Formats: sequence, C-alpha cells, structure tokens
Amino acid sequence: MTFELKDSSLLKAQAFINGEWVNGDKGETFAVTNPATGEKLADVVSVGAVETTRAIDAADKALAGWQALAPKQRSEVLEEWHHLILANTEDLAIIMTAEQGKTLAESRGEIAYGASYLKWFAEEGKRVYGDIIPSPSDRRGVVIKQPIGVVAAITPWNFPNAMITRKAAPALAVGCAMVLKPAAETPLSALALAELAKRAGLPAGLLNVLPGLDAPAIGGEMTSNKTVKKVTFTGSTPVGKLLMKQCADTVKRTSMELGGNAPVIIFDDADLDLAVAGALAAKYRNSGQTCICANRLLVQEGIYDAFVEKFTAAVSHFRIGNGVDSETTHGPVITEKAANDIHAKVQQAVEEGAHVVIGGQPGTQGACFYQPTILTNVNDQMRVFREEIFGPVAPVFKFSSEEDAIRMANDTEFGLAAYVYTENMGRIWRVSESIDYGMVGVNETAISSEAIPFGGVKESGQGREGSKYGLDDYLETKYICIGGLNR
Repeated sequence: MTFELKDSSLLKAQAFINGEWVNGDKGETFAVTNPATGEKLADVVSVGAVETTRAIDAADKALAGWQALAPKQRSEVLEEWHHLILANTEDLAIIMTAEQGKTLAESRGEIAYGASYLKWFAEEGKRVYGDIIPSPSDRRGVVIKQPIGVVAAITPWNFPNAMITRKAAPALAVGCAMVLKPAAETPLSALALAELAKRAGLPAGLLNVLPGLDAPAIGGEMTSNKTVKKVTFTGSTPVGKLLMKQCADTVKRTSMELGGNAPVIIFDDADLDLAVAGALAAKYRNSGQTCICANRLLVQEGIYDAFVEKFTAAVSHFRIGNGVDSETTHGPVITEKAANDIHAKVQQAVEEGAHVVIGGQPGTQGACFYQPTILTNVNDQMRVFREEIFGPVAPVFKFSSEEDAIRMANDTEFGLAAYVYTENMGRIWRVSESIDYGMVGVNETAISSEAIPFGGVKESGQGREGSKYGLDDYLETKYICIGGLNR
C-alpha cells in the first residue's frame, strides 16, 4: 500500500461479529483495490449466510442489556464514538480515498458529516416521547414507543462512512442492534468504524459488520431470518425492490433510499452565477456518484446559452486524478465497468444527436477515470434523460415555460431530490409543491445534513433518515389501555 496511517490498527480485514474480529468459516477473502491506481489495498474476509446467522444471533442476545440502559447511557456511548471518529478523521479519510477514490477534501467532509449523525441521535434518542389519550370513561390510553429489535443494514460504496452512521446512530440510540453488510468495493471504512465503536464502549453484538462478495447469501439470510425485524438499504432501485419482496414473507419493516434522477431547474430570472455554482456542486460532487447528484440540468431558453458558456468555463478548470494529490479536484469512478457504462450512455446520446461541449471520453489517468462532460442538444427520449448516470456527465436540456419545466422534472419514476433556481417567490412555492420529490433545494444544492429528513418518493424509496423523523423507522408504537381508574 502507498498510504500510511497514524493508527495502523484502524485498517481491519476481518469480519466483526459479537465484538470480535473473525475469519470466515470457509477461509475465503476478496481483494479491495484503489480505483485510482489499481493497487490492492487488502485481502478482506468474505463471509456468507452461516456467519450472518451467527451475527444476527449475537445481535439478538445483546438487545436486552442495551435496552435496559437509560437513554442517557446509550447516548454517552454514541457521543464517545462521535468523538473518536473526529479524532481519527485523517486516517479515516485516507482509508476512504484509497478504497473509494474521492478526494481527501471530500473524504474529510464525509467523515465530519457521518459523525454528525452520531451526535444528533445521541440527543434525539433521549426524546422518544409517547402520548396519553384522554377518555370520557374510567380508562386512559397510553402510547409508548419501543425499539423494533434487530436491524439489518446494507450500505453503498459511494458514501462508505456516512451511509452507515445515518442508519446505525438512530437504531442504536433507541435500543436496537444492527447487522451490517457494507459494499464489497469499500469495506475498509465500515470495519474502521466498527473498531472505533468498540473503543467507544459499544457492547459486543450490537454492531456486526459482514464484508463479503456473496451478497445474495448474506442478504438472503438478512431478509428471511425471523429475528431480523427491519431491513434498511441504500442503493439501486432494482435491488431495493428485490429486498422488499424478500422481506414480505416475514413482514419485516423496510426503509429504502434508492435511485434518483435529480433535475436542476434554472429559470430565466435566476441568479446565473449562483445557479452555475450550485449545478457544478450538485453534478460533479464525488465525480457524479451521489444519489442526489444533478442528473438533468433543465435551463430556460432565455439564459440557456449564457448558462452553458459559464458552466463550461468552470468545468474546464477541473483536474481529474488520484484523490490524494492536492491539485486533483475529481477522482475516479468506482470501477472500470462503471466508467464503461458512463461512456456507453454518452456515445448513445451522441449517436442520437447530442453535442459534446467538453469531455465525452474516458480519462487517460487509468481505467476508472472519466472526463467531466457536458452535453447539449439533448432531448427527453435519450437515456441520459431517463436513466441515472452516476458519473461526471451533465446533459443540459432546454425548456420554455414553468409548466414545461414541471412536466420534464416529473417525467421519471424517481423522486429523491430536485433543485430550483429562481428569484420569484410565487414560483418558488408553485414549483416546489408541484414537483414530485422528497427533497427540494431552492437556490441551494447543499441540502443534506443530520437535521433534515432525507428520503424520496415514488421509486426512490420509503422512509426518512436524519432529523427527528429519523427515529421513527426504528421504533414500534404500542397502545396500552388502562381501565378501572374509578375503583
């Protein structure tokens, strides 16, 4: 490996089950590689269904003691985990950049973002309130909320730290236990988090991390095991649908944060410089590999040419390369296959009449690189309109009226995030209420934080993560009727 850590013990390659670092029963491993260089970072243990069952059993046994603690005591463990993550930010960022490819600056930002969920839910976990329902008779209705139990989580490679803490923090805060399968591309970040959780005093069994290549075996056990009461997943819509079907047989609770096809709607009256800056951030963050990335830039015809000119000038200053290099603004995409898929979409759009303003080719830096790209002369029949690109490609579409923009924005089965740029207050309300998305940023694309309810509608998922609403998916509501109060 070409990187060094201040604390080398954060680099783990075993599974984490019941508080112990263990090998898989079959002795199998898989290589984790750096997408920027192709270098092998580690041979990580690969587990399957049997180890998953063992982890679920450990989580179930750990529940009673964890739930018996006062919320403040659980909070203190999460606070310490938060502290240790921040104290080890640089090492965690180096690990993330090595296995995921994003720049060190972006990795550091994700570490802070991920830690913020632990801080937030350490406090929110103390505020799981119920209700008293009055009655005209000698009865009272009491509503309490209790932890759902063992939670299975499956997380993606694009945010290998924050997508874990966003799920683990609320679950642990209210008294649940978690069995986690991280993405095979980025298990090292998850394993480092588990090491810090152990150091923070999280009791054995409450967080289990199961790296592995056999996703069907691990996921199949998670969805079929009756001890698991909830499955939470962040990833593609097809996989989310499959998991929901598998969970139906045991009627598990599910929360799904799935695919997106985010529009950025820029009206003639928008602050053009603000819109350009917002679109740049929304489109090219993490080299276009975020679920709320701008997928379609919808620009009103009166400012279309001016926007494309300014947008292109800004993109021309991007520098792609290894994320550890200070001059790099954008790293590789996650795999060579991902780069090839992106190029196929671009080529098809060009064949159908799209014009490449800048980019449009694989990068020369390596097999996982793709040039930041802008496409014009695109239409709503192309794949780049219909499908999530998940790469550094910005198709810029033209619209004429407000109604036209709303129609184009809603012309998708997805509904995660959307962005609107306008100075017209009436239009802000009309458009925000008319577009079918779970989150809308107005004159802003940096919309995510631990304090907001993150999630989508339609085929972008169900449930919300973060904010006070983020506890709901890990709680059951129980009604207790107390009678005989007049005796």
